[in-house]
Amino acid sequence: MVAKKGHPRILLVGGGAREHAIGEALCRRQKVNLSVVSHNYNPGLARLACQFERYKETDVESIIRFAQHHRVNLAVIGLEDSLDVGLPDALADIGIPTVGPCRDAARVETSKLFARDLMRRHDIPGQVEYHHFTDVNSLRKFLLSASHDYALKPVGLTAGKGVKVMGEHFGSVEGAIAYGEKVIQEEIGGTSGLIVEERLIGEEFTLQAFIDGETVLPMPLVQDFKRALEGDMGPNTGGMGSYSEPDGLLPFVTRKESDDALEILRLVLLALRTEGMRYEGILYGQFMVTDRGIRLIEMNARFGDPEAVNVLPLLESDFVDVCRAIVGGTLRNIDLRFARKATVCKYVTPPDYGIEPKVGVPIKLDIPKIQSLGVRLFFAKVDQDQKEDVFLTTSSRSIALVGIGDSVEEAEALVEQATSYVSGNYYIRHDIAKKEMLQRKALRKEIAVAAYR
Repeated sequence: MVAKKGHPRILLVGGGAREHAIGEALCRRQKVNLSVVSHNYNPGLARLACQFERYKETDVESIIRFAQHHRVNLAVIGLEDSLDVGLPDALADIGIPTVGPCRDAARVETSKLFARDLMRRHDIPGQVEYHHFTDVNSLRKFLLSASHDYALKPVGLTAGKGVKVMGEHFGSVEGAIAYGEKVIQEEIGGTSGLIVEERLIGEEFTLQAFIDGETVLPMPLVQDFKRALEGDMGPNTGGMGSYSEPDGLLPFVTRKESDDALEILRLVLLALRTEGMRYEGILYGQFMVTDRGIRLIEMNARFGDPEAVNVLPLLESDFVDVCRAIVGGTLRNIDLRFARKATVCKYVTPPDYGIEPKVGVPIKLDIPKIQSLGVRLFFAKVDQDQKEDVFLTTSSRSIALVGIGDSVEEAEALVEQATSYVSGNYYIRHDIAKKEMLQRKALRKEIAVAAYR
């Protein structure tokens, strides 16, 4: 795309399907001079961008030079890794406001220990029992004497793939101990620490919100599916797909439960502000509806992937205006509107994704026919073949297909229809958002609530 004078000069950092959705939203309602930095090539973003440079998203020095050269006046950060190295802080130092929290505030995601301790210090609802270990012997002693199951989590970033749960991922306590030892000794997540949290039983959902330091504006709820195989089996992945409902809720989440989750995010923001940290960007809470109420599983300091591809296509407000309000502290003046539609995302992935993904496998897309259905297509991580409609798999997810309809059933059917225009050796979870699956989720919640009462 050719750059023109007078248009907003926006830097977007990241090159997955989430960032493709962000870029599309930025360019949807006004002309934008979009500059993209990503370590991988993204054909969808490349079509939107005026400038596309392949730097690592953690290469702060190169990104700063790139932003200065193209006279960027606003930045949007897609990846948590960029937040962890303080890219928003560096951009602020050269006068570029950024949709993405400073490094200290981003610790709500980059350090699970910081997030849990913050909630404990400020007595924020939604807390869980947790323990922090840096010593293998102490971990072994604790788990051998435990009377119930726990979730084991590296303290730092693992791209959503580091959490393992006793009773699901381990056949014995010894298996859990071995994994904990591996995390501590190999510093998985960037630090020799492990968080051991009570295992929660219930249904998970995601609430994302725009935040300008004071105002919190929520987006529609989304449920994503991290397990690699149908029936929610197999290893955790970055996410195999997701769905949202027209009313912004989910079949197993009441309005009160949604409001309770939003209040937790508001209290987290207040806690950060009390401790001298201003949060500007997107705050994502992953929650669980349990028999004891809403519990916060973890927080992310940016859009979710795939959750971004559900909510951003529904955004009717100008996303550029929303971003400017975030960095300008004026979100209270934004009339935030989302279309009252359902969305379903299913990821096209390499064969054996989540286990030993096959790299370099060709996938052919009939993009015009997919788009004729009204299905959105967001590229994740693919290499492009010499043929324009053929793409090669990498070790990560390949393409997000997003259906939009008046109901989840309609949106899901559109995605399934779109898969007939995707050919090659690939994997996709067809069970995501099927009617039977959603009915089971609603029923499980009713049973849990009844048992609690």
